[in-house]
Amino acid sequence: MKETLLKMLLTAGDDFVSGEKISQAIGCSRTAVWKHIEELRKSGYEVEAVQRKGYRIVKRPDQIKPHDIQVVLETERFGREITYLESTASTQTVALKLAQEGAKEGHIVLANEQTSGKGRMGRGWYSPPGSSISMSIIFRPQLPPQKAPQLTLLTAVAIVRAIKETTGLDSDIKWPNDLLIDGKKIVGILTEMQADQDSVHSVIQGIGINVNHQEEAFAEEIRKIATSLAIKKGEPIQRAPLIAAILKNIELFYDLYLQHGFSRIKPLWEAHAISIGKRIRARMLNDVKFGVAKGITDDGVLLLEDDDGKLHSIYSADIEIDQ
Repeated sequence: MKETLLKMLLTAGDDFVSGEKISQAIGCSRTAVWKHIEELRKSGYEVEAVQRKGYRIVKRPDQIKPHDIQVVLETERFGREITYLESTASTQTVALKLAQEGAKEGHIVLANEQTSGKGRMGRGWYSPPGSSISMSIIFRPQLPPQKAPQLTLLTAVAIVRAIKETTGLDSDIKWPNDLLIDGKKIVGILTEMQADQDSVHSVIQGIGINVNHQEEAFAEEIRKIATSLAIKKGEPIQRAPLIAAILKNIELFYDLYLQHGFSRIKPLWEAHAISIGKRIRARMLNDVKFGVAKGITDDGVLLLEDDDGKLHSIYSADIEIDQ
């Protein structure tokens, strides 16, 4: 009922929705409608009530509880099942357990705060309460394990599109898993796989987005390399519509990928890639290579041409772009 009521009010925009229309839609009395409106108000929604006109939402809170997302969700599978946690150590850990217990593809784990968020190569991810998006998505693709890294690139394209749709901001992709605005990190993607030698059982994809952080929220050393959507936009960003847009675009590109392969995703990724054609430094665990980023293979591997003209395949590394 709460979802139906919210959807009616949000769809109406600045127009009022009569109590009679609401009562017919959700199958309850006018008195019960009033009680549902009061529940919305208690959860942070500012609802205006005018006699003979009805109700309209004046202001919505920046909440990311399941009903806040599902009322604006446009997917068939992704985000239709949500595990929401006010605070958790890591959404990745929770999603992995759910996947092992048989959770469906498209199930997401969402937290308002992460206390021990996971980044690549064992790094942490800063996720303060109320200002971040900390989300893990369960995929169950029928793929050989070597194809799984393609999902990271696919998701990067989907998030670029979603950020543009909801905020108007343009972002760039830095291989393999970062999104940047004006050279500063805004999004990190962590892909973890459960597989045997021949097939993937599940892929857990963690997405961390700096949404409403203010500059003072970042530690001094992080301010030089990270920013938030709110800083770049100059105003607060509603997280629920952004999450819904991300899930919509992921489902769109994922279905395209499953039907036609990575060849349809690769040019979209390259169109937003900031490092292609530029001189880069690739820092691996035991080596550092310098050269020009020439593009990616169909498996999502970065190709680097060194000063001697030799082409190197980079499977995992931190990339620094020479200015």
